[in-house]
Amino acid sequence: MSPTRHLSPQTRRNWAIDAALFAGAVAAAITGIYFLYLPSGGYQGGRNPLYGVTILFDRHTWDLIHTWGGAVMIGVALTHLMLHWSWVVTMAKRVTRAVGGKGVHMTRFGVMNVVLNLAVAVSFALAAISGIYFMFDTGNRWASDPMFLFSRTTWDMIHTWAGSILIGAAVVHFAIHWKWVTKVTQSMWQSIATSVSGASLRLGGASAAARRTEV
Repeated sequence: MSPTRHLSPQTRRNWAIDAALFAGAVAAAITGIYFLYLPSGGYQGGRNPLYGVTILFDRHTWDLIHTWGGAVMIGVALTHLMLHWSWVVTMAKRVTRAVGGKGVHMTRFGVMNVVLNLAVAVSFALAAISGIYFMFDTGNRWASDPMFLFSRTTWDMIHTWAGSILIGAAVVHFAIHWKWVTKVTQSMWQSIATSVSGASLRLGGASAAARRTEV
């Protein structure tokens, strides 16, 4: 086994935030794909041949998982943004100078990373805003339409396409940073295993000392 790599508190914090974001993203993405291929419209024997199909859970449970997965994503992403705000501002200034030809040079990888992060940020913002809209939209036929800015159909299109772009961009982003993810995750698990092993040894030593005291 390779020696445990020391991780700074900041790296541990970033890993925990990314892990929570990943969990929420997976829940939202899987349920989003479910709703994309099993739409709620139609009726039994009508235009939707998949009406009433149950996969693992009923539709209400899938909807709850999607809602709470999205809520976790929004909360963790806002935390992530606040913690890395100085980096965001620095990169925004650097990109602005580079675009304006003010002597700032960016590598091809740097440009690709900025474009990818921008795609993730914009698609996430649109998916989050449209998702919040549907959280407050009662969906009954007596409610006003449009309830806010656009019609429900337009909001649904925004949510669907933004979510699809977000999934694609996030997969590419994850693939680019795969080495960092695997390296830090391995170190985190080794650190956790070492901590658990140490705690077990201390507990065993304390128990043995207590038995010797009783004897």
